[in-house]
Amino acid sequence: MKYSYLKYIATVVACFAICTTALVLTGSSSIHVNQPTDEQYPYNINPPSIPETLTFNNEVIDLKRYDRRERIDRELMAFMFMHSSTTQLIKKANRFFPIVEPILKENGIPDDFKYLMTIESNLNVTAKSPAGAAGLWQIMPQTARELGLEVNDQIDERYNVEKSTRAACKYLKKAYERFGDWMLVAASYNAGQARISSLLNKQQVEEAMDLFMVEETSRYMFRVLAVKEVFKSPRKFGFMLKNEQLYPALTYTKENVTTTINDLSSYAKTKGITYAQLRDANQWIRGYTLPNKSGRKYTINIPTQESMHYNPKKIKAHNKNWVID
Repeated sequence: MKYSYLKYIATVVACFAICTTALVLTGSSSIHVNQPTDEQYPYNINPPSIPETLTFNNEVIDLKRYDRRERIDRELMAFMFMHSSTTQLIKKANRFFPIVEPILKENGIPDDFKYLMTIESNLNVTAKSPAGAAGLWQIMPQTARELGLEVNDQIDERYNVEKSTRAACKYLKKAYERFGDWMLVAASYNAGQARISSLLNKQQVEEAMDLFMVEETSRYMFRVLAVKEVFKSPRKFGFMLKNEQLYPALTYTKENVTTTINDLSSYAKTKGITYAQLRDANQWIRGYTLPNKSGRKYTINIPTQESMHYNPKKIKAHNKNWVID
């Protein structure tokens, strides 16, 4: 009897525990059978809308044709869903576009070519490709020398933002003299002028968008158009930045030197900065010395103390459409 009673009590306790557990685990799930909740599907993936047309230097690009529509769709999705990369592009543009835009204008190059620069290097001043192209504009060593830039082990002006932009302008102007079409110029920046001329002749077409090309160049033109569209209205693609999150423009005092500097670490110290800070402000300097036997004038950027310290209240968006406040 005692054993049976204890067994009964144990059975009741066990049943109570099982029922309680079941209630905790299921909650009111019976009410929501076949009704998905936000907890079950936490993310909404909404592909971007594809416009019927886009423009490059006021040239209207018709995107209604299936091949063009699908190519721009691919690139818009890439920029839209590579969140960290695209966010950083917008942040960096706030620093570099104010430098590059006046140089393009001064040289008669369409403002839209800043987007070509953007996809060339991801706005990384120190970018270098496996083929040897370097800088914001990804210029090859021999091409750089032909365009008037100094490139050697100690000095590489492809990493100088202003000088490399002016060199790129020279190339773009020559290409325009050849093609008379800025979209063809953009394609030639990737594939080479001779290659584009050959393809136009073989395929008997006149527009860059009608050329059958290797995938890299084929995507290249649409990547330029896509990044321009994202930059025009980042919020439309889900990028919600604030002023304080953008990278501010840096300010410098500029010092012209016409003699050799044998020890750049000591030189930096006399300016109240470190060698690392000197190099960061002058990426074209590639070593610990600045040789100058010919007496050439080099302009060295010395970052100001104010510029080296982050002050979110002073950061302004170069383009008001980039930010939500």
